[in-house]
Amino acid sequence: MRVATWNINGLNARLPFVEHWLAARQPDIVGLQELKMVDDKIPHLAFEAAGYKAVTHGQKSWNGVAVLSRDEVEVLGRGLPGQEDFGARFLHVRARDLDFITVYCPNGKHLGHDDYARKLAWYDTLAEHLADVLDPARPAILGGDFNICPSPLDTWNEDSNAGDIFHTDEERARLRRLIDWGFTDVYRSLHPDTQAFSWWDYRGGAFHRKQGLRIDFLLATEPALQRVNAVEIDRDYRKKKDGLQASDHAPVIADLA
Repeated sequence: MRVATWNINGLNARLPFVEHWLAARQPDIVGLQELKMVDDKIPHLAFEAAGYKAVTHGQKSWNGVAVLSRDEVEVLGRGLPGQEDFGARFLHVRARDLDFITVYCPNGKHLGHDDYARKLAWYDTLAEHLADVLDPARPAILGGDFNICPSPLDTWNEDSNAGDIFHTDEERARLRRLIDWGFTDVYRSLHPDTQAFSWWDYRGGAFHRKQGLRIDFLLATEPALQRVNAVEIDRDYRKKKDGLQASDHAPVIADLA
């Protein structure tokens, strides 16, 4: 079973690129973030032609999440309860025996912005909700754009970025709360010492200068983690393909037995 997460930075702009990736990588289930599209505009026929059924929690111009799956899925939750005003950022489905959740966590903008405190509160609500609806003894994958660098290894320049947005102790504590509950960062579990990034700014040649951040994760409960054979950040799909513009994020892919 191949699972993936990917912030596509706009489905309207990126649909041909997503189709290209689906054909090349053949995931069984993938969580998408930042659709920037309402539910009734989702191109279901295009996804069906590629072999996928789509369930979505969309929003005009901003946010929006989706799950594409080869099999039928049961939708268990659209939207994070109590955080609806912060936009369409949470979608929970069950695929076979696996709980699969895709999240687009708030950015926070900067430490002086109201959205920073709202980001921390959103994370607190997420941790409380997942503790209510999941069991760490059952297989579950939580994937998405978390907008947090977990450690100095996950940022291109911790010295200059420490204490800034994505790099604060408060943000990292929120991510650790999910880990302490029973999730494991799949990429870091298999690649404990590798510096690799999943996001690069479009500006200033950041991708080619290796100035990125690792902020996109697949987190797994222990029963799901035990099934993981391989995980990678699909850096090749941060590059243009056949003249198609890539997202500023790369997909993260894991293969499960």
